[in-house]
Amino acid sequence: MWKSILVLNTFLAAPAWAQDVNFEEGSEARSWNLYAEYPARFEATVVDLLCEVAGQCTDNCGDGRRQLGLLRSVDGVLVYPNKNSQTVFSGATVELLPYCGQNVEVDGLELYDEDLGAVNIYLVQKIRRVGEDEWVTANNWTKNWAEENPDAAGRGPWFRRDPRILAEIAAEGYFGLGIAEDEALKDVVFPE
Repeated sequence: MWKSILVLNTFLAAPAWAQDVNFEEGSEARSWNLYAEYPARFEATVVDLLCEVAGQCTDNCGDGRRQLGLLRSVDGVLVYPNKNSQTVFSGATVELLPYCGQNVEVDGLELYDEDLGAVNIYLVQKIRRVGEDEWVTANNWTKNWAEENPDAAGRGPWFRRDPRILAEIAAEGYFGLGIAEDEALKDVVFPE
């Protein structure tokens, strides 16, 4: 009896088995050793998530001011790409925007665990238009950020120098609770 339960639980826990298509086939994605990750290569249309879900559409997928999604061709599932191939979780909009409304093939990692609420979250590592031979590595975010923020050049991680982040901290404090609350929490968080 317990062997049947173990086999059933193993079957239900394996995301690639739970789907009709084996998205791992042909994938060359590099593992991030994240829980519930599995390699996933598939064709999809790059879409504006807000347009797709709520019908609030703009030209060119919002010109990079909106989150983009992948409407998977084989099953019509909307996949949320929230990371590119770089080490920081900076999002994938920069990588996908040039393909707005186009059919692409992507290779990366999908996170899928219904118990955690992680369903169809995607970490895109490579992308190409359907029918093209050459893959494009999804690693342009920090280069684009540096070009858009030349006055923020310096050492250390980009987010410690980002003007938008620094402005938000100046207005709301590090905890987002306001400057006065931030000051009150400093002694608790950083005791001498």
